[in-house]
Amino acid sequence: MSELDITPEELIARYYAQQPELQQMLLEHSRAVATRALHIASRHPEWNIDQKFVYEAAMLHDIGILYTDAQGIHCYGRHPYLMHGLLGGNILRHEGLYRHARVAERHTGTGLKAETIIERSLPLPVMDWEPVTLEEKLVCYADKFYSKSRIGEEKTHEQVLRSLAKFGTSGVEIFKQWTELFE
Repeated sequence: MSELDITPEELIARYYAQQPELQQMLLEHSRAVATRALHIASRHPEWNIDQKFVYEAAMLHDIGILYTDAQGIHCYGRHPYLMHGLLGGNILRHEGLYRHARVAERHTGTGLKAETIIERSLPLPVMDWEPVTLEEKLVCYADKFYSKSRIGEEKTHEQVLRSLAKFGTSGVEIFKQWTELFE
């Protein structure tokens, strides 16, 4: 059961009204992620995926970019971009959207382990930030195919693997497992 009583687009507009370019980019990216995630879910009715929730979560997974410093994609906040999932989770919890917050917090890469946060001195609380539920994994997987700096372009599996390989083999292996599951 979804906890959202307005559309994801309306919630995004509430936070992004003063940043129309950023809002438009976020909406386009999120729609692409949602479309892919829903397409995969529709091919697997046996999973009993909550498609309304998947749509909402895919649309809202990047809501925290507003507070990050990533000028190449019109983000002029003060936090490192890596924190956008955590920041988005805070926004969504404030809105009472606890399931949605988990998706936002766990979609970076293929998820982040506490050990990785420590090893790389990442600006995140030290804990596991990995997708757990099928819906969380599905949105995370779909997100890997779309960059916010190249709106309208879809990455190939090979491009996603190359991108993940920059951060080690763990994410590559998880993505390969998800590809077998989802494709």
